Amino acid sequence: MANVAAPYLFYADVILVINLALLVFALVIEMMALGHCLVQRPDAFAAINTLPKGGWLALTGGAVLVTLLSLPQRSVIGMLGLAAIAVSGVYLLDVRPALRDAVDGHGNW
Repeated sequence: MANVAAPYLFYADVILVINLALLVFALVIEMMALGHCLVQRPDAFAAINTLPKGGWLALTGGAVLVTLLSLPQRSVIGMLGLAAIAVSGVYLLDVRPALRDAVDGHGNW
């Protein structure tokens, strides 16, 4: 008779690998957002009518901190983890293109 526990052990390994991949992906995205925010000029944030640079540094830095604190659990699937990914996503998909347009002079203002 076959071992019945084998599929459950394989299932746990798959879940662990998926959680670790999500953790690494989240950390890379959040570090990219924080790094980009660090090198931007503070006056560019005021030009695009968004939070000041210090606010975005606090949000993206907090997102990285939340993800680093979730390393022992090996999962970012939680309220704070998803909020951290969302903050970094908003920065990278909304604020970063606006900053690029403002700094390059291609903005609509």
